[in-house]
Amino acid sequence: MSFIINGDRPPAKIPPVRNPLLLQSASSLARKIRLRQIKSQIIVEAYIERIKEVNGLLNAMVSYRFSEALEEAQQIDDMLDSGEVPDRYSEKNAPFLGVPLTVKEAFFVIGQPNTSGLVYRKGIVSDRDAPVVDNLRRAGCVILGVTNISELCMWYESANFVYGRTNNPYDIRRIVGGSSGGEGCILGAAGSVIGIGSDIGGSIRMPAFFNGIFGHKPSPGVVLNSGQFPTAGKERDCMLGTGPMCRYAVDLDPMLRIMAGGYGLAKLRLDDPVDLRALQFFSMGDDERLRLVSPLDPELVEAQAQVRTYLEKTLGVTVHRPKLHRLRYAVDMWFSMMSTIDNESFTHMMGNNGPRIFPLWEGLKRLVGLSSHTVPAITLGLIEGMDKLMPDRTQRLLAKLGKLREEVESILGPNGVLIYPSHPKLAPFHNAPLLYPCNFGPTAAFNALSLPATQVPLGLSAQGLPLGIQVVANRYNDHLTLAVARHLEKGFGGWAAPIGMGMFREAIERSNS
Repeated sequence: MSFIINGDRPPAKIPPVRNPLLLQSASSLARKIRLRQIKSQIIVEAYIERIKEVNGLLNAMVSYRFSEALEEAQQIDDMLDSGEVPDRYSEKNAPFLGVPLTVKEAFFVIGQPNTSGLVYRKGIVSDRDAPVVDNLRRAGCVILGVTNISELCMWYESANFVYGRTNNPYDIRRIVGGSSGGEGCILGAAGSVIGIGSDIGGSIRMPAFFNGIFGHKPSPGVVLNSGQFPTAGKERDCMLGTGPMCRYAVDLDPMLRIMAGGYGLAKLRLDDPVDLRALQFFSMGDDERLRLVSPLDPELVEAQAQVRTYLEKTLGVTVHRPKLHRLRYAVDMWFSMMSTIDNESFTHMMGNNGPRIFPLWEGLKRLVGLSSHTVPAITLGLIEGMDKLMPDRTQRLLAKLGKLREEVESILGPNGVLIYPSHPKLAPFHNAPLLYPCNFGPTAAFNALSLPATQVPLGLSAQGLPLGIQVVANRYNDHLTLAVARHLEKGFGGWAAPIGMGMFREAIERSNS
């Protein structure tokens, strides 16, 4: 695995999307399958062919279950053709019947590997589904396989010594983000339509941003986080969010309903109507730099300005520009929160919860190519516990975070949404995150604040790289961020294929109507 940053070569491009079936939302596909306008097996075959076409360049999917998926799709078709559909497969109980799904490798999926990119876990195969995987399987989804992650899900480039590195579908010299990077990548490349990710510092939203798709980190305690490695104990629920990743905003709401299920759906108000003109809109982050975080790229500053203009013109609202000076310390606050909730030692997790790994020794071994751990994991092991060595500083930051949370909750109130950058830079070149390790700050801020946030794609930059923005609301107001995401999709086009749509633009509009 090279650690040379090379942006000199021209970007290699993946093949264009040729099959119009790949340009339909999951909701549209589910409706057409149930109406027998198209067979599930045809859709599953189309996605399998697309994965085979692009994955050699991308290395996004790391394990397949293609034969099982085709068999399951055939069984669904046979059942629907017979006209005898049990209640468990009714539209109410199985709203995504026959629709393909991909899953982040950190989650348990029966018969699939579950290493989280850790060499010590090589060969481990799940014997059960994570609760969220089970929910989507019961909803009728057909699982195609699992996708790449960063080592132990704690870095924002998806690369490890089990599966290698994943490449961005818009420019394979660039990163896909992490830790749900393979998931974001295969979705952005039209090799999947819906997927499962998890997010403790931006691990859904950064990959969604870099790969031009939608990603939602739910309010805490809404979706069950268990059934993934590293273990997601209850003490992490205030920071960690398991949520949907997809190419079309229309799929966010039904996915979130299914994923939350009986565990947390009642906490949300997804059935409440949302009058966008009655919302209070706020915009921040393009005028004040977070500590330890790079300045915002000029194209992202302009994109956020365009979002404000679009909201004001289409909704007749005023987008307010509040000042929250404590937010500047978001990265420090996130690390302080992690030091108080993460009872499991990272260096023990590096050894698969066996003997503690000594990161200094691993760093020396890495210099001569003998360590099985990545540089980011070794670095995190080295700095682990630093906040615990400075308890007074940690308590000051936690007090500051508490006051910031009160400020933000007061400003947003019951009907406010905040527009905020998803990341300071467009998708960086491979290994560049080593130079900017704290650039996850814009997403981590809302993990520390325990607020729901939706990453929304805003088209492509002059270089053909995805642009995007976060939409944030108060706890359990996920329905507001999802409604704004749908509105912004109408104005900015949502997901844009890595290669121009050309003749398929009309097909997209027709298929999603």
